[in-house]
Parts: sequence; C-alpha cells; structure tokens
Amino acid sequence: MTTVDYDSMPKRKIFCVDMKSFYASCAAIALGKDPLSVHLAVVGDTERSGSVVLAATPPLKKDFGIKTGNRLFEIPDDPRIILVNASMATYLHISVQVTDLFHRYVPLEAIHTYSVDESFLDVGGTEKLWGNEWELAETIRTDLYRRFGLTCAIGIGDNMLLSKLCLDLEAKKRGVARWTYGDVQKKLWPVTPLQKMWGIGSRMEKRLNRMGIFTVGQLAGYAPDKLEKAFGVMGNQLYYHAWGVDLSELGAPILAGQISYAKGQILLRDYKDPVEIKRVLLEMCEEVAARARRERRAGQTVSLGMGYSKNEQGGGFSRQITIPEPTNITMEVYEACLKLMKRFYDGSTVRKLSVSISNVYPDDSVQLSLLESDRPKKRALGYAMDDIRQKHGPNALLRAVSYAEGGTARHRNTLTGGHKS
Repeated sequence: MTTVDYDSMPKRKIFCVDMKSFYASCAAIALGKDPLSVHLAVVGDTERSGSVVLAATPPLKKDFGIKTGNRLFEIPDDPRIILVNASMATYLHISVQVTDLFHRYVPLEAIHTYSVDESFLDVGGTEKLWGNEWELAETIRTDLYRRFGLTCAIGIGDNMLLSKLCLDLEAKKRGVARWTYGDVQKKLWPVTPLQKMWGIGSRMEKRLNRMGIFTVGQLAGYAPDKLEKAFGVMGNQLYYHAWGVDLSELGAPILAGQISYAKGQILLRDYKDPVEIKRVLLEMCEEVAARARRERRAGQTVSLGMGYSKNEQGGGFSRQITIPEPTNITMEVYEACLKLMKRFYDGSTVRKLSVSISNVYPDDSVQLSLLESDRPKKRALGYAMDDIRQKHGPNALLRAVSYAEGGTARHRNTLTGGHKS
C-alpha cells in the first residue's frame, strides 16, 4: 500500500469555525429570545405549507424532532413554537460583523469565509498575542457569545481539510477539537458510511461501495491509479483526502481545480409536466450561463441533475455531456440539458433540479466556428442582456417562460441568497 510522508507536508494551525444553528439563532436574538431555550424555526415562506425549514433552534430539534429539511406542514401546531420567515439580508449583515470580530485576532488575509455561517482562519503566528490554539479558540467562542449571543464550534487542523473534518466529526459535539496528521488513522479511517467524509455524496458513496470501499481506511488503502481511472482527477483527490492531505491555500476551494458554475433549486411543488420542467430548466440555464459570462468564462461540460419527489420513493439522476466547444450561451447550455433529459429522465415527478457547466476556459480563448456564423451575435446578446439586468434589476428582462405556468425566476429574483431579504 502506498503511504504518505507526513514530514514533507505543511503543518499549519487552521480553525474551521461553524456558527451553531446560525439562522435560527439570529432570528431568536432579533426577537429578544435565547436561542438555547426557545422553540423557533426559520422557514422559506410561512405562507406556504410546503416551504422548507431552513434552520431550527436546538430545543426545537430536541423536543419536536424538527430539523433543517423538514417541511412547514410537518411542524406541530404547538403554542411554544415560533415560526419566522428567512431574512437573508439580516444574516449576511451579522455574518459580516462576525468576520470583523475574527479580524481582531488574525489579519483579513488569514480569513476565508466558506459560507454565511462557516469560516476558516489561519491562526499561525498569533501565539504571543492570544496564547496557544486551544486558548484562542475558547477566546473566540466567548467573544462571539458575549457580543452576539451566538455559539460556535471550532475544528482545529494541520490543514483546511483536517480542520473541516475535525469540525464535522468531533468538534460539533465537543465545542472545540483538534486533528493532526497523527490522528488520521485512529479518527478518520474508521469513518463509515462514507457520506460522513467531507466531499463524498450519496452517488459517489454508492460507486465506492460497488468497488468494495465502505470505510475511509479502505479508501486510503485502495490503489490510487485505480481510483483515478474510475473518477479522474477526483479519484486522486479522494485518495489523498483519505490520508488527511490537503495542499489548498486559504481562500482556495478544498477540492482545488473543480471550477464550475452551477445552480440548484428545490422546487416549491412537485413538477410532473415535462413542459413545466423545461421552463424551469431554461431559467436555470440562463442563470448559470450568466454567472459564467460574469467572469468571462465558458464551459465545455454541461451537467443536469434531477431529484424525484419523495411521493415516488425519491431517486433521480445526475449526468453530464461534453459539447464540441466551450460555451456560455444560454440556449447551447439548455440544448445540452434537453439531450440529457431526453436520454435519462424516466417521467417521474420532479422536486429538485440542478444545472452546471464545468471544464472551464477563458471566454476570449474560445475558437469561433466557420459553420456557425451567428454564434458571435448570440454570445454578444447574452452579455447585452446581462448589462440590462445589472443596470435595471434581474426582472427587467426575462424570457417568456418565466411568465408561464411553472416558471420560478420572477419569484426567485425577489429573494436574497435564495430567501426573503
């Protein structure tokens, strides 16, 4: 079995800080309630019975079994329970203030905001100011609670990956924990099922299971060339992540090199009509293509994912297709998705959709085809539409499908971060 020389690996002091029940805690504090005692749920829309629970306070989870992902209609009619709409503008505002607090302890360049409620901090070199990493972690936890009434968990690791794994697998239960390279075999390798390992989803877990891999230790002992043959570059990353190795710099994705532009959404209701599904799909392709254009990029691989309704025992598919030339033209992305839909969609009721483009190149390096003389015009039209929306708002220019039955763009464009602002 190939082994890893940890002596040659960089050893840093990385914090992964997770704000516990962040949305629910912010909502409780805004109402003058204690997040650790109030039964409160944050939902996407209190007027929609099928709306998703986005966050729940610890007492609501413990006493009523309600957690993120439940639906509004599943929450008991109990006078102790408070329901509030999500307010992403508020959460983002508080998140910025939390980052300012981190800046008291480390320079801004040592902070990477991973999500609204999770951040990485490189605390190396701060010992003379704040003590060792354990003392600094407790100082930050105390300061956050004193200033905002928020609680957090902190995973400490030799790199970003180990700090994230430490957070998810140990620190969230203990408050603060630390993993070094020396802990990998004892703490990481026994982990099963594989979905507990950061970066492994249900589909990848099934593929690994079919290869006889059920624990992280078995993944670490598998031949890296065989993993790379099965999963491409991702296979190589899976192997080294199983050994706790991550060479990412702070601010870079933990899975380095996986640049893509994606959009996913849980639909507000079940979609059975293929025509309505295609309408939402076109809206999503528009948004994904616009994101790529915003960064002057084009992708050659288009991916489509469909998740089926729980009423049909779930399931679904995620497939991709590589097209002849990289694109950020909406209709080209959409046409690729239609090909995937025609081939893999079995007619089931759809509740989730995702679209992405990857295998990305700079837009100005894309070669023009002599057979498609109007392609430059299509490309220019996309940028012109983006400019109009940037100047006058996202609803200033919409495709007709957004006004038809099943369209979601007009509603989503009124949200901040996917939720009410």
